[in-house]
Amino acid sequence: MSKLPHIGTSIFTVMSQMATEYNAINLSQGFPNFPVDRRLIDIVARLATQNVHQYTPMSGFPPLLDKIAKLTLQSYQRTVTPKEDILITAGATEGIFASIQALVNANDEVIILDPSYDCYEAPILLSNAKPIRISLNDDYTPNWENINAATNENTKLIIINNPHNPTGKTWTESDFVQLEKLVDSLPNLIILSDEVYEYITFEQPHISIHHRPKLWNSSITVSSFGKSFHITGWKIGYVIAPEHLMKEIKKVHQFLVFSVNSISQVAISEYLDSVDVYSLGNFYQQKRDFFRNLLKETKLQLLPCEGTYFQVASYAEISNEDDLAFTKRLVTEFGVASIPISTFYANEKDTKCIRFCFAKDDATLIQAAERLKKL
Repeated sequence: MSKLPHIGTSIFTVMSQMATEYNAINLSQGFPNFPVDRRLIDIVARLATQNVHQYTPMSGFPPLLDKIAKLTLQSYQRTVTPKEDILITAGATEGIFASIQALVNANDEVIILDPSYDCYEAPILLSNAKPIRISLNDDYTPNWENINAATNENTKLIIINNPHNPTGKTWTESDFVQLEKLVDSLPNLIILSDEVYEYITFEQPHISIHHRPKLWNSSITVSSFGKSFHITGWKIGYVIAPEHLMKEIKKVHQFLVFSVNSISQVAISEYLDSVDVYSLGNFYQQKRDFFRNLLKETKLQLLPCEGTYFQVASYAEISNEDDLAFTKRLVTEFGVASIPISTFYANEKDTKCIRFCFAKDDATLIQAAERLKKL
């Protein structure tokens, strides 16, 4: 008997396979198609000849842990202890999985805010716990009335994602005030904050859990070098949590992967000495603006994009099809792959919206826009 009977092939896999089958431009899966920084490539090439190919310590390569602590202090003015508070993970997904498996018990309830990324629910179900899916407002802001109404003494964890995938929405100061009030009312509540796009925000600066001292003792933050450095295939992320939570997460991590790819950790540690992570926002804002300007010549209606490298668009003026049917037809008839937003909802809410990834070179975005003009 399946432990996850209702979970099938990921929509990201489905749409990428269709893109390959129909020779379509793949704006569905969230990965860049432009070159990695030459400095990082050169570092890896040099390290490949050195003695960096064996296990690192379970928590991570010590110099990398030190540099993450330094980055956290520079970015958020928060001091964390490398040995106790930081864990290098096999991508952000492993960090999320290990955290949930470590801290969520049978019959606990976990709040997920829909539309939500698809990796949250499975580890909850594997813990014999109950995912509680709460829809965001129509503008993708948190509905605090519904969140507060759904929480009770069984609520163990709330998962937040900021900047938000799939919508590109970012949280405001008032959202964090409401979250602090929720934690005050439920002192045993744990926050799992998925912040993998933390350095990709635009007009409004990113507000992090790291900015909220009142939440530090009850929060886990998850970050991604893969997203920040255009190296999604390396699957290198990290988790920051207070020691009383981290020691439990490490128990799961050590039996899940034990330690993460050594050469990648050493390379990133060295690369952090020269790279400017704060330039990512400007880099992707230019991508966003370029893509949005191209799409002005289509019949798609663009929603605001405040962060991430995803653009949500409404096709309501083009078709009354459900979004899954529309995205499939977009591949087969127009040669562009996207993701239907309904697949991010537990109730498959169809808002006639789709998600494009604009982490692509200009030529790809231009070609995609030309095809979308034919809609």
